[in-house]
Amino acid sequence: MARKRKELPLLEKVEITDVAAEGKAIAKVNDLVVFVPYVVPGDIVDLQIKRKKHHYAEAEAVKFHEYAKNRAVPFCQHYGVCGGCKWQILPYTEQLRFKQKQVVDNLTRIGKIELPEISPILGSEKTQFYRNKLEYTFSNKRWLTAEEVKENVVYEQMNAVGFHIPNAFDKVLAIEKCWLQDDVSNRIRNAVRDYAYEHNYPFINLRTHEGMLRNLIVRTSNTGELMVILVSKIERDEEMELFKRLLQFVADSFPEITSLLYIVNNKCNDTITDLDVQVFKGKDHIFEEMEGLRFKVGPKSFYQTNSEQAYHLYKVARDFAGLTSNELVYDLYTGTGTIANFVSRQAKRVIGIEYVPEAIEDAKVNSEINGIKNTLFFAGDMKDMLTQDFIVQYGRPDVIITDPPRAGMHPDVVNVILFAHPRRIVYVSCNPATQARDLQLLDIKYRVKAVQPVDMFPHTHHVENVVLLELREETDSSNL
Repeated sequence: MARKRKELPLLEKVEITDVAAEGKAIAKVNDLVVFVPYVVPGDIVDLQIKRKKHHYAEAEAVKFHEYAKNRAVPFCQHYGVCGGCKWQILPYTEQLRFKQKQVVDNLTRIGKIELPEISPILGSEKTQFYRNKLEYTFSNKRWLTAEEVKENVVYEQMNAVGFHIPNAFDKVLAIEKCWLQDDVSNRIRNAVRDYAYEHNYPFINLRTHEGMLRNLIVRTSNTGELMVILVSKIERDEEMELFKRLLQFVADSFPEITSLLYIVNNKCNDTITDLDVQVFKGKDHIFEEMEGLRFKVGPKSFYQTNSEQAYHLYKVARDFAGLTSNELVYDLYTGTGTIANFVSRQAKRVIGIEYVPEAIEDAKVNSEINGIKNTLFFAGDMKDMLTQDFIVQYGRPDVIITDPPRAGMHPDVVNVILFAHPRRIVYVSCNPATQARDLQLLDIKYRVKAVQPVDMFPHTHHVENVVLLELREETDSSNL
């Protein structure tokens, strides 16, 4: 006999008091901390508990008794279903306040180190249409909203192109208008969708992998160039012919596209890093510009997705580095060498290290394009590449700039940095929690001198943070 499922409680007239990770908010009921999405501090709500552990729970707001006074009206028709841009209901000034608080809390509670006064967060001038890249997914299983389910209607069109529903990998929400990228992205996506509907193109089944159309990637740039990549599963010649008709339709409908590419993906996953890219029209790349430097961006290249705010982020990093044209700089996790090339004019030499070989090739190309001759790039796992022997061979850096992934730096990397004892470390992070952990490890030799949060992603909980560390006097290299 099946165990009877325990009924979870309904909490009535609970005040939301704070924000938390992953864009959720917090309520406290006695000793229970409750995490709730799509509410803001000041809302008074009834909460239906969905999952409960010892001293915390996750819940859904099922009734609003009172709205917070500083609540904003969501501008996107897909808000609350899409799963992105969860902070639309917070005025942007409040978003910045909570992001600043997130940085302060992480550095003080996790880092537990001496800190200077933390500078006010640099907000993004653009809060809509600020991304330069979006990826859409095709699916033959369109996600039905709660309103559509209540209507109890059998829908003829169950294909969709849009974004994955959170925690439902095979369901895709059909997007009509997204506010993240230039509106040309919406026009291209909707035109491809309508053409596919009209000509009965099979959309992929994300469970069985049957079907044809898989992904659509749109990249815009601050040079006015436009890249579109269509990804499809192709197993027969007639499917390729059908696919190329779609590509020709896109080329004819959007002459502003400077790079129209396609990829055949017959695998069971959506990654394209190991697949060949074919040019249907135009070039195989576009360019981004920053302070007169040109950066080549290919279909697989990483480039900060908020171009304008990336410039401000890199300027902070360069200012913190305090370069005088005489320094040897190590740029760890260099990616396509954007920071390395950006600071190269103020440095004697810049050495960049990155895990992805293709990214390092892009970094070298970017140096060549800009006539930069004082950079040197290496590909390999950071903990394997950055060793004491590497330091001895290529020189002790005066400055290290590090921009690791969300997981932060491997302890071996931290130890080699301590061995190298550069005068300054500039730590750029997309995750202040792991940054705080690493700062605590570096605290044995370094003192935090400046902290500058930067908002790269309005309407989300994500925040970048740049920290300047300086070698403590008692561990200066002259005494070692």
